[in-house]
Amino acid sequence: MNIADFLDSTYLKTPQQSGISEEETLQKALELAAEAEENNIFAVMIRPEYVSEIKKFLTDKNSDVKIGTVIGFHEGTYSVDEKLNEAKKAIADGADELDFVINYSQYLNGDLDLVKTEFLDCTKLCLQNQKIAKWIIEIAALTDTQIADLTKKISMWAEENFDGNDFSAIFVKSSTGFYETKDGKPNGATFEGIKIMLDNSGKLPVKAAGGVRSHADAVKMINLGVKRIGTSSALSLLKDQSSKEEY
Repeated sequence: MNIADFLDSTYLKTPQQSGISEEETLQKALELAAEAEENNIFAVMIRPEYVSEIKKFLTDKNSDVKIGTVIGFHEGTYSVDEKLNEAKKAIADGADELDFVINYSQYLNGDLDLVKTEFLDCTKLCLQNQKIAKWIIEIAALTDTQIADLTKKISMWAEENFDGNDFSAIFVKSSTGFYETKDGKPNGATFEGIKIMLDNSGKLPVKAAGGVRSHADAVKMINLGVKRIGTSSALSLLKDQSSKEEY
């Protein structure tokens, strides 16, 4: 098993969150891309404002590394139009994959029409541009029953509205890695949460993000059935080392 084929190597902190400058943050993104190129990691996952620079960097290297970015990050409360506009710019800048934070707050409030609309509109935009759409449901904010229900609804909406050939380009993803939990509870992927997602995702692939910090955990996630893993510890996972990174 080559776990590099499953990894989205991730750096999503803003300069404010990390206490460094815009230039230093861009440099971190460039270093992440160089690391991915050197180690045949499938993709890098960066914030939208750095996509164009990373696209140029990887294009100059004639690299196969994919560029992923986040949309509506990290709360998911952006309007549908805001998410669409952010996604359109990311696509124009060269993103290959777009990880949308679904409006789980409105899901919890019972506004399924809004959640369904944003899923359909944003997924359609990605598919029309031959891009991958991943939908972050933020499992740390949900009960097990809600994880199952929201995953199942996304799967149902996809199967009712898109062609079967498109399903491999529509992921359900566990976490942003930025959700604040209480009492030390995990804010990212857990084996239990991922199992629930896999049991309810139907024909859609699942991405585990946040909390996968060792080679053994990555292998276990892949054996469970996930198709991608988001991690800020890609090299540690590849070198069979544990990481203390938060994501």
